[in-house]
Amino acid sequence: MMSSASGSLSVISGDNQTWDLAVAAIIQAGHRMDDRGWVPATAGNLSIRLADGRIAITRSGGHKGFLTSDGVIEVGLNGEARHEGDRPSAETLLHCQIYEHFPNAGAVLHGHSVAATVLSMVIKEPALYLEDYEVLKVFEDQTTHETRLSVPVFANDQNIARLSRSVALYLDEMKAGYIIRGHGVYIWGPDMTTALTRLEGLEFLLTCELERLKLLPAIPARDVM
Repeated sequence: MMSSASGSLSVISGDNQTWDLAVAAIIQAGHRMDDRGWVPATAGNLSIRLADGRIAITRSGGHKGFLTSDGVIEVGLNGEARHEGDRPSAETLLHCQIYEHFPNAGAVLHGHSVAATVLSMVIKEPALYLEDYEVLKVFEDQTTHETRLSVPVFANDQNIARLSRSVALYLDEMKAGYIIRGHGVYIWGPDMTTALTRLEGLEFLLTCELERLKLLPAIPARDVM
């Protein structure tokens, strides 16, 4: 179990995968992400896939720090709301893409931290590389710090269907989620506790990288036009 200001976070898996438990886990995770400054304003979205295939996901436009059960809606694997009047975020398609590609994925988290946003704007390569950090062991199949993980970075795109096609090319290679440039991270796990643990690990590593960059020689100022 992981604890937060909102109480313990239940693992949503197996026979206890009910709608109410899924909603409660999303609310607790949303509050924790807000406490950490990873979902400013109405940014970010969180979801859980239940055993029966239903997907519980945060409603578009809601503040995760004030998230209640009314802020969680049901969608199908196609990303469409199951109940009239509910409005999912366009980014719901990226959650559904992960669930469709990874049969064992049970929870997906998307945050907009300062570290992820700034690093992805500064690093112009198509991926951010993390190596030699002990916390790398938080990710699936990682048993040592003596490794190098690639976190793909994709250009931000308001056309989510087009963005999802770019992401699809690299999904099998993703051990630590991915980043949308100037936007934020996507990460997942078999349940909410694991997804949140991986998110916290990734955000710690991104913060370390951002702090490391501050110690490098200053970038020369641009000429004044």
